[in-house]
Amino acid sequence: MCGLSGEMRFDGAEADLGAVGRMTDTMHERGPDGSGLWSSGPVALGHRRLKIIDLSEKAAQPMVDDELGLTVVFNGCLYNYGELREELRAAGYRFTSTSDTEVLVKAFHRWGPECVTRFKGMFAFAVCEHDTGRLVLGRDRLGIKPLYVAEDGRRLRFASTLPALLAAGEVDTGIDPVALHHYMTFHSLVPGERTILAGVRKLPAATVRVIEPDGTSTGHRYWDPPYTRGALPEHAGLSAGEWREAVLDGLRAAVRRRMVADVPVGVLLSGGLDSSLIVALLAEQGQDGLATFSIGFEPAGGEKGDEFVYSDRIAQRFGTDHHRIRIPDARLLDGLEDAVRAMSEPMVSHDCVAFYLLSQEVARHVKVVQSGQGADEVFAGYGWFPPLAGVARERAADVYAREFFDRPHEELAAILPPGRVPEHDVSGAFVRDHLARPGADTALDAVLRLETTAMLVDDPVKRVDNMTMAHGLEARTPFLDHELVELAAACPAELKLAHGGKGVLKDAARRLLPADVIDRPKGYFPVPAIRHVDGALLDLVRDALTSRAARERALFRQDYVDRLLADPERDRATTGVNTLWQLGLLELWLQTHHL
Repeated sequence: MCGLSGEMRFDGAEADLGAVGRMTDTMHERGPDGSGLWSSGPVALGHRRLKIIDLSEKAAQPMVDDELGLTVVFNGCLYNYGELREELRAAGYRFTSTSDTEVLVKAFHRWGPECVTRFKGMFAFAVCEHDTGRLVLGRDRLGIKPLYVAEDGRRLRFASTLPALLAAGEVDTGIDPVALHHYMTFHSLVPGERTILAGVRKLPAATVRVIEPDGTSTGHRYWDPPYTRGALPEHAGLSAGEWREAVLDGLRAAVRRRMVADVPVGVLLSGGLDSSLIVALLAEQGQDGLATFSIGFEPAGGEKGDEFVYSDRIAQRFGTDHHRIRIPDARLLDGLEDAVRAMSEPMVSHDCVAFYLLSQEVARHVKVVQSGQGADEVFAGYGWFPPLAGVARERAADVYAREFFDRPHEELAAILPPGRVPEHDVSGAFVRDHLARPGADTALDAVLRLETTAMLVDDPVKRVDNMTMAHGLEARTPFLDHELVELAAACPAELKLAHGGKGVLKDAARRLLPADVIDRPKGYFPVPAIRHVDGALLDLVRDALTSRAARERALFRQDYVDRLLADPERDRATTGVNTLWQLGLLELWLQTHHL
């Protein structure tokens, strides 16, 4: 829901409203239903609106409350805004709209920056306090809604997308060497505050940052689930069956919350366990004529291009208004280039083009969808989790690196030229530092905490936000409901690892879904034509990596690039990522954004 932007000056100058306007215009697709700008001295705010809750102009942004002395821009949805509004009304606050944005304004006035602890939803926001001149930035617990920041001694700029910051100008676009190391280690994922560009950072998930008029700031993380068995005393001593019911109840509540809207809400239905369970729970709650959407591609290289047999079965079982969307190969290359353009940061997953093309079609029918992202990280569904079972806590980092890292630090010297490789293993250090934090009962708990609070934020979450919002489509992810995540974090590891992963979730689904949907091999968005770098895709990658821009940038050793181009399938990372595609995608992204 929307895109926000802004600037705060620290040098006594007025904010550059033109720069904020350029940032705002860049995000037209995120908010096609309206736009607004506001400025007061050193602060300016911009907003693009996607109308989901309160479709009237009373909910337009930036939202200015002169009585309370606050101006707000907000991206996301507060699913519990109705309950909060009643609580605030009882405390004497008056409302002129039925929007969740106005609830955020009043909640901030009443509780200050700690209002975030009362929110159930996905959000990024900026609040300007008129009397103090402070600016407060906040982001939701799982980082579902993005917030990028560029800062120097004179000013701070922020926006919902990285390209919006580039449109404002004067950004250091040099390559961050630590981020490049992460990119080459974590299959393009750059976790934490960094981005691939040295001059752009992210406000971390679950963080509130208060910026004073002189540029000094304080920030704190307001949510950090402990991943210990005793974290939820009310669930101590539950049997396996009781955990199954608790998980089902938690997901049921999460799905129900995400139906809050003044427009229809659909579901992206892959036919896998996660999205099928969402459909089943909505049907259980009486949703009639629910719109569901599945995507398929042409087969290639002996691989099937769709999973319609499963999605059709779920749609028929629950009587949904189902839409099969089949994408011909002729649209794939253009779709791929458009998907790269929509990326705030480079992402190698071939799921990106599937999400992009699916969202393009879905946006013709609805403005909001629920999606199953996050279940694998939250409930231990990936193949790198079982090897951690029973591993000593102090060995967690080594086992995780063996199973998850694309390649060890020592191999990067053969790919990156001298000067591009940090002297020590910065990616390994990131993981070791995270896993060594207090809490987390076992090695698996520690890794699940890392995956859910760091890796998840900058891969599937970012992918879904970028690709859906490129078409003004809002995606809601019930498996990332923070209360459900807390519940899963406290659930015994063996229950999550059962049945090949996501065991407790599979058991919870058995009364609702067919066994062949629950127990089928794990699937992904199948895009066979771009899983292998050949044909037109190889031409695209070769052009990017041999261009003048790539040679001048010299991110990769030319001899290594030449060997890959001569044999595109020769190198794959531990997780199966094609190395040529990993290198080519980064250059494609940089060139697409004129860097």
